[in-house]
Amino acid sequence: MFVPFENLPLESKIWIYQSNRKFSDEEISEIEVALQSFLQNWSAHGTSLEASYQLKYNRFIILAVNQEVQNATGCSIDVSVQFIQGLEKKYNVDLLDKMNVTFKLGEHVAHKTLIDFKKMAKDKAVTENTIVFNNLVNSIEEWNENWEVPAGESWHSRFF
Repeated sequence: MFVPFENLPLESKIWIYQSNRKFSDEEISEIEVALQSFLQNWSAHGTSLEASYQLKYNRFIILAVNQEVQNATGCSIDVSVQFIQGLEKKYNVDLLDKMNVTFKLGEHVAHKTLIDFKKMAKDKAVTENTIVFNNLVNSIEEWNENWEVPAGESWHSRFF
């Protein structure tokens, strides 16, 4: 069942999908409708999942599940990945490639391959102070505290 994101406990499990391009405002509106519909019916072993989402910077889709009510299981996670794959096809974007880095350049959100990001670090085009998106966080609490962090404080630090 879909619930407002702010109603989920901080321990709720999250999955972050970053797009290789910015979604248009029209696409975001369509994606919101699709997400609400999907989450309203998302279940694990016949039990409805208490779930929500966030869309950030017209580029990130964050799914969240209150695992205190019902754990997301392998099958339910597979169904969510299939939903994300459907969005990839519909909008001709890449949401599942984990070998990319998204970071801030001023107010602009940039997206580069890991190889390009390493080169930018070597060339000092990005620094340890560059804000990166750490999509490895696992809970809403971690997302609140450690999602947007200086590269030097995340797994990206190995490039400096």
